[in-house]
Amino acid sequence: MRILREGSKMKTTGIIMSGDHPKLILDGLKTQTRRIFSTLNKQWKGQQPLEILPMKVSNEWVGLMQRDPNKGIVFKCRFGVLGDRLWVRETWAVNPTMDNRTPRDISSVAFVYYKASARGSPLLIGRWRPSLFMPRWASRILLEITEIRVERLQEITQDDAVAEGMRHPEHAFKMIAGGDVEVEISPKEQFAELWDSLNAKRGYGWDINPWVWVISFKRIDGQR
Repeated sequence: MRILREGSKMKTTGIIMSGDHPKLILDGLKTQTRRIFSTLNKQWKGQQPLEILPMKVSNEWVGLMQRDPNKGIVFKCRFGVLGDRLWVRETWAVNPTMDNRTPRDISSVAFVYYKASARGSPLLIGRWRPSLFMPRWASRILLEITEIRVERLQEITQDDAVAEGMRHPEHAFKMIAGGDVEVEISPKEQFAELWDSLNAKRGYGWDINPWVWVISFKRIDGQR
């Protein structure tokens, strides 16, 4: 049995969602995210552990480089355990009259625009602010962690890619041969392209096949 959280209250952590992913979550099309397991990737530098096993606490895993279980390395997922909450940080803006204010100087009752689903006159929307600097009060999406696991990036299945917000093949196409031929692109292929656009320059491209945290979640209603 996996333990949720012992002797402490629920933890709430911010998590960045880029592009149209916040809207995909709101539309019920994204229920999973993969995050680089940087500690493990740096610790083993491309080596293949014999096993990575879950421990009793749902965000703890042990990596074994040899058969002795006492000589493994324990890793914790920084986003929390099952049942913990994630508040989504996304690209945002307020009225242009407040463009010169820092986030801490903006009132928590200010109207917030979200780039992933922006509507309205451009005259009413101020400069877009990076998701990294979104304050907690401005977030419109709250998630609950329902599963945490560890795997290599390329182990993602077609169903997992759909859970990541990718489209089914019949709705996704790309042009090849100089733009003369249109072919279907699978959810897994879509995800690989998206992953590289976000992580290849950081040294964690699809071909590297890095270790990742796989976090499944459900949306909690009642946000902004």
